[in-house]
Amino acid sequence: MRIGELARRTGVPVPTIKYYTREGMLPAGERISPNQVQYAESHVRRLKVIRALIDVGGLSIAAAGEVLAEIDSPGRTVHRMLGTAQTAVSRTVAEPGTDERWADAEAEVAELVRRHGWAAKPENPGWQTMVQVVVAYRDLGQGELLGLLDRYAEAAGVLAAAELAVIARVPSTDGKVEGAVLGTVLGDAAMGALRRIAQEDVSRRVQERPHSA
Repeated sequence: MRIGELARRTGVPVPTIKYYTREGMLPAGERISPNQVQYAESHVRRLKVIRALIDVGGLSIAAAGEVLAEIDSPGRTVHRMLGTAQTAVSRTVAEPGTDERWADAEAEVAELVRRHGWAAKPENPGWQTMVQVVVAYRDLGQGELLGLLDRYAEAAGVLAAAELAVIARVPSTDGKVEGAVLGTVLGDAAMGALRRIAQEDVSRRVQERPHSA
């Protein structure tokens, strides 16, 4: 197919397709004449992955490019791709403070990880984010919300096991790698969306509950 058809089939404008190609995010098509380039079904698939990462997953162009470069690199593994995807979706946190608040928060996150039996290290992209969450809760006088962290952790553990079980059933290495990336990036978007839907439902039920006399 020519680039116009590729654009129609994917909904990605021609200039954007050319930009992705220049940035190395989309492989170049096959040049079959001096002024004609042919694209294949693999280009359709790649563009759908790119748009999913950016439009649905919320990644920047730069972050999506880094993830795609890792997908294309030799020696990639599901574990390595999980780390890449986690880094891409994790917010950049401020430099940790050096006062007692930060040390206490670090210890609290370490204890949470230990309590749930997780073999995770402080270098995990989510670890320092959690430290910053704990500090923010305490600074804002919302310490009661820290009581939810074990509930969050329980749900996260169940989800992580279910996600990796699904990925493990994918027959090809390419499929596993892509599943690890999309499961992490789009899974974050899905969980955020479902949580907001559930919050609306619960809030409405609480609001409509008759008050006791």
